[in-house]
Amino acid sequence: MSPDRLVYMANQIGTFFRSQGADRAVPGIAEHLRKFWDPRMRTAIVAHLDAGGEGLAPDVRAAVEALKTTT
Repeated sequence: MSPDRLVYMANQIGTFFRSQGADRAVPGIAEHLRKFWDPRMRTAIVAHLDAGGEGLAPDVRAAVEALKTTT
């Protein structure tokens, strides 16, 4: 899956959780990625973040950063 598609999908998840506030959104996004994304997708989005994370919303960036410690 292309990085652009992963960014789009991750940002959509972020949009869903945004209404809960950043303190709940970031862990919610990370948990969703952990539970529902294939390990290859998680590895790819972490690699995208490590390469600069272009296009990721701020709360999604924070969630992917948190995901790095558990992937």
